[in-house]
Amino acid sequence: MTTHESFATATFPVDIRPLTGDETNAALPDLIGLLRDAVDNGASVGFMAPLAESTARQYWLDVFASLSRGEREIWVAQAGDRLVGAVQLEPCGKANGRHRAEVQKLFVHSHWRRKGLARRLMQALEQWALEHGRSLLVLDTETGSAAEQLYQSLGFALSGQIPDFALSPDGTLRPTSVYYRQLSR
Repeated sequence: MTTHESFATATFPVDIRPLTGDETNAALPDLIGLLRDAVDNGASVGFMAPLAESTARQYWLDVFASLSRGEREIWVAQAGDRLVGAVQLEPCGKANGRHRAEVQKLFVHSHWRRKGLARRLMQALEQWALEHGRSLLVLDTETGSAAEQLYQSLGFALSGQIPDFALSPDGTLRPTSVYYRQLSR
């Protein structure tokens, strides 16, 4: 068992908080591990399995650049000194879309799932969206996935489905479901 695995099965209080730009270097190893765990466990989040560490590293460096430009927000679930979950929100930068934002890359480490962390990450994201005038959230997720069930339970409404939208990490074409949620104070 790796150090990360033995840590992940321990019981710690988990804090949900925004990730700030000055924390990105320290967070990078955990976020790389989190992304690789998600992909290697079948999450359709834009990558093929097995996910190379260098590919995951470059992805996060690109995300951090977007964060530093104010184009994205990130929340993390932290247990002790480890990050065990994350979610991103990309507010629309267009003049006619300043009321909406796209939810992206919600994942929780496989050893920490089924503990309510994804729900808590989404609640933090939604609170920020409301506070910043974003009243419409949109997202897409693999049809039939556990994530789809979570989004439905959070009040997201199905807008439609697109067949053969993306390859799953194992190379199978899968449909995606497009969801939205109108927020109110």
